[in-house]
Formats: sequence, C-alpha cells, structure tokens
Amino acid sequence: QVQLVESGGGLVQAGGSLRLSCASSGRTFSTYAMGWFRQAPGKEREFVGAIGRSGGSTYYADSVKGRFTISRDNAKNMVFLQMNSLKPEDTAVYYCAARSSSGLGTDLRSYRYWGQGTQVTVSS
Repeated sequence: QVQLVESGGGLVQAGGSLRLSCASSGRTFSTYAMGWFRQAPGKEREFVGAIGRSGGSTYYADSVKGRFTISRDNAKNMVFLQMNSLKPEDTAVYYCAARSSSGLGTDLRSYRYWGQGTQVTVSS
C-alpha cells in the first residue's frame, strides 16, 4: 500500500511559479514511476507529466512542456512538480500518482495509487 499526499498548491498570478510536492509512505517508493495529473472544473482529469523510477527520464504533456519540471528524491520518498510561467488555464486540482509498471505512462488508468490533490489557481 502506498499513500500519497500533495502539498504546495495555492493562488498565484499569471506568469508566476509554484512548486508542488508529493510525499509517499512506504519503503518501496523507488520501485514506482510517478505521474502528475490535473483536473479543472467540468473537465476530465488529464496527464501533466511523469518521471521514471530513478528520475532519469521524464515526459510532459505538450501544454506544459518547457514550463513544468518533474523531479524526485527517492531518499526522501518525494516527487516534485515545478511550475513556471503559469497561465490561467493551468488552474486545476493537481494529483500525484504512482504506478508499479516501468515506463512513463500517460494513461491515468495505469496508475494504481493517487493522492487527494492540491488546488492550484492562477489569476489573470
């Protein structure tokens, strides 16, 4: 069982930055690939980015590429989402998720464990 807890969300002006954190319980964090997803009101949950087990590989949705960066610290059982140049359309609840399969999955159905989410609001 893996428990995930996101933090770091908040209200920021367009063009600003936020850093989200996701803390994981358990001793097997490094065996999971991690993903970030987001869900805006009235919309489906969508893929933001993913990072491999070692942190050596990442993949991003086109909408955030060049603005968002995912990293992880396996010693601290944490994964991060650095968000720069934020836009109002980035407003959503952001979730971290874990999957035991290797590879950088974009399909939310492939992720077994989910956090409760953290709200990010970008004002224009």
